[in-house]
Amino acid sequence: MRLSQDGRPLRHRTPPLTTTREHFVSAVSEPSTVTHPTDSPVTRHDPRESAERHFPAGFLWGTATSAYQVEGAVAEDGRTPSIWDTFSATPGKVHGGHTGEVAADHYHRRAEDVALMAGLGLNAYRFSVSWPRVQPTGRGPAVQRGLDFYRALVDDLCERGVRPALTLYHWDLPQELEDSGGWANRDTVGRFAEYAHLVAEALGDRVPLWTTLNEPWCSAFLGYGSGRHAPGRTEPLAALRAAHHLNLAHGTAVSALRSVLPGSAKVAVSHNLHLVRPATTSAADRDAARRIDALGGRVFTGPMLDGRYPADLIEDTAALTDWNFVAEGDLEAIRQPIDLLGVNFYTPTVVSATPEGQEPGRADGHGGSAHSPWPGSERVTFRQPPGERTASGWAVDPSALRELLVRVAREHPGLPLLVTENGAAFEDTLDADGAVHDPRRVAYLRAHLEAVHRAISDGADVRGYFLWSLLDNFEWSEGYAKRFGIVHVDFATQRRVLKDSARWYGAVARANALPQLR
Repeated sequence: MRLSQDGRPLRHRTPPLTTTREHFVSAVSEPSTVTHPTDSPVTRHDPRESAERHFPAGFLWGTATSAYQVEGAVAEDGRTPSIWDTFSATPGKVHGGHTGEVAADHYHRRAEDVALMAGLGLNAYRFSVSWPRVQPTGRGPAVQRGLDFYRALVDDLCERGVRPALTLYHWDLPQELEDSGGWANRDTVGRFAEYAHLVAEALGDRVPLWTTLNEPWCSAFLGYGSGRHAPGRTEPLAALRAAHHLNLAHGTAVSALRSVLPGSAKVAVSHNLHLVRPATTSAADRDAARRIDALGGRVFTGPMLDGRYPADLIEDTAALTDWNFVAEGDLEAIRQPIDLLGVNFYTPTVVSATPEGQEPGRADGHGGSAHSPWPGSERVTFRQPPGERTASGWAVDPSALRELLVRVAREHPGLPLLVTENGAAFEDTLDADGAVHDPRRVAYLRAHLEAVHRAISDGADVRGYFLWSLLDNFEWSEGYAKRFGIVHVDFATQRRVLKDSARWYGAVARANALPQLR
């Protein structure tokens, strides 16, 4: 039990239900349709049925990267190890023993990469700041040499008409903070707020869009639950504590940013909200979907947007914790107004209840570990839907992106959305003529941009789209085995080659419209 400073027990108030079981079950019982804000069913459309599709004026067309995946230069200008430096240097953790030591060498090729974006006609770039490059121990003053890189990057972007969109945290926690407990330690929340304040003071006059956290689900549940991501811990209770502390870090960082940034700056957070579908309409499968929806999304959107944790999540995890790490005032601190909600999407999630006597299936894109990233829901089996797959083994289903955007817009009316990550890995190779022809990626992007356009038509206020990724890069536990970029990188020479998808996407951005299929 958590005690106050005078020794009295703090009352832990179980918050009211964010989404009831009955509401959730009814929402997912028919996975092929979704309810509009107008309560009319979404129907599938032939993508050839209409002419060129225009997006709203001012729509953001960008690409996205993250610091550890592209920068390299891990020991230059005062930078110290992050949890990903430590994790990737641990034998057996990353495919091929790969690390981000050099990555795509963006630290030294910044100007070249900005020129590529500008040349394509993109008007936004989403990047992350490396916490250990700016504040090596996670405490104390900023290292100016580290900030200078981001100052130069932002200057380059602004000079070329590309809007900077800065993410404060994309998984590279300073190792020294992890040595003190990492995100399972409440003290990390205060450290993150200090770091947010430092970065905002340095760059706030030129960066119009700020994101606190990228995919806190991965940080908490892959990092502390399954151990598939850094720091590689397999502690279900620590994963839930980390989720709460990430929520609290978001809220305190929003407050820190607001205290420094000009009033015109926009503040957001990006989630990989799982679009969860039950394998069948049985009550057991629908309950399995409800469980994963709670752990895959509502554990974050509940406190951040509604000021409470879902009651069904608390019930599902009761055997692990009574959530006594939620202190008085935390929920108020977490629920800070944001200007935009980032949605990262790659593939839908299909689940079923695991029959008694069977081991759960792990076809969820996060395999490779005997430990579950779903504390309290270990008896859920993840299914692979039929159809096309990417090189990552992820099902291609753009209808799920449309469904997700419409659902989020319906549940959080008035909150503008950004697609802050969407893309796919395919087996890209250089042809004899030195070109990279990637028609499957072009088809993937077209279909998912069609889905975004239809979601807008259905009432979702989507303000922009950031393709993952600008560059082939270090793809976390997959190392360099998976290529997501629209720019091919030869990692031996660091030579950049525009893929066909880059030219296609650039044409879409310049026209602010999807061309008609011929």
